[in-house]
Amino acid sequence: MLAPRDRVAERACAQVERYVDDPEFRFDLPLAAGGTPFQRRVWRKISAIESGRTRSYGELARELQSAPRAVGQACGANPLPLVVPCHRVLAAGGIGGFAHSEGGFHLKVKRWLLAHEGAAAAR
Repeated sequence: MLAPRDRVAERACAQVERYVDDPEFRFDLPLAAGGTPFQRRVWRKISAIESGRTRSYGELARELQSAPRAVGQACGANPLPLVVPCHRVLAAGGIGGFAHSEGGFHLKVKRWLLAHEGAAAAR
């Protein structure tokens, strides 16, 4: 195991541990995710989704006056998927993808995160 190299990394490790202990914990880290202006708008919307709740790509797209596929692409480009909880965004007819993946390990992680938070979509 690697030790954190600076105060921000140390703080991030502590906050991940808190999230594992308490799925309602909200991350508070001084991170700059970069991204396009549209991606940052999507990420702000995603960050507002509370633990245990989900939204659909379509719902977010309507609010952003965009398309569900564009929202999905922004979700997949999210460099901070635990801090900006894109696992809380689902397809209209199911769980959707995660980190530009439609199956395998990534969807197992998405399902685990949703179950950890008590979201009905994980069942």
